[in-house]
Amino acid sequence: MGQLENKIAIITGAGSGFGEGMAEAYIREGAKVLIADLNGEAGERVARALGPNAKAVTCDVANEASVKAMVEVCVESFGIPDIIINNAGTTHKNQPMLNVDEKTFDRVFNVNVKSIYFITHAIVPLLRQRGKGGVIINVGSTAGIRPRPGLSWYNASKGAVNLLSRAMAVELAPDNIRVNALCPVMGATGLLGDFMGVPDTPENRAKFVSTIPLGRFCEPRDMAAAAVFLGTDAAEFLTGLEMPVDGGRTI
Repeated sequence: MGQLENKIAIITGAGSGFGEGMAEAYIREGAKVLIADLNGEAGERVARALGPNAKAVTCDVANEASVKAMVEVCVESFGIPDIIINNAGTTHKNQPMLNVDEKTFDRVFNVNVKSIYFITHAIVPLLRQRGKGGVIINVGSTAGIRPRPGLSWYNASKGAVNLLSRAMAVELAPDNIRVNALCPVMGATGLLGDFMGVPDTPENRAKFVSTIPLGRFCEPRDMAAAAVFLGTDAAEFLTGLEMPVDGGRTI
């Protein structure tokens, strides 16, 4: 029997990278998972690979109507979710802060921060109505703890996610809704080139890996292991964490 047997989860940005890794682990541990991604084709690919307990939905987390529709699909397909993983995120290219235009700034904050506002409004009333509590996992970042130069606005957005998670944890504790932030260091995902701001070569990767004490990037399996644990009843007394998944980067 899996650690998440009979649990229902929504994972945003689950069409690739960390989100895909978390979805795979959740299915393996017995959960039913709604795979939400802006790239509908990617989401469908993941859902097909994971079988009947996975369903894909195209969702722009920065759009309120799209988020509401995503939640409705989950409720109709599987039921009210027990676990919500706000994983979808974006960044601006590593560059001087004054070079980032307003449109890019808005996109970063809409996808990384405002999305949580929309999802919280859509989900929390359902969790309260059901009365059994729930789990919200926000994917923050080490960028919000130990920022790298050139990513100032992205760092700020993830700092907001990290702090928001703690604030939500306090406010939602009376409802037995646990809220934690997972804070990964860089991973070899689609955003890596933008994070580095230099060509994605072995030499440039080595420079960034050298700042991580355990000597490698974060991998989907690392995030998946942490997300599974935080979603289980074994973590029932854990809320308000900013959990670095970073090989020691934030030390």
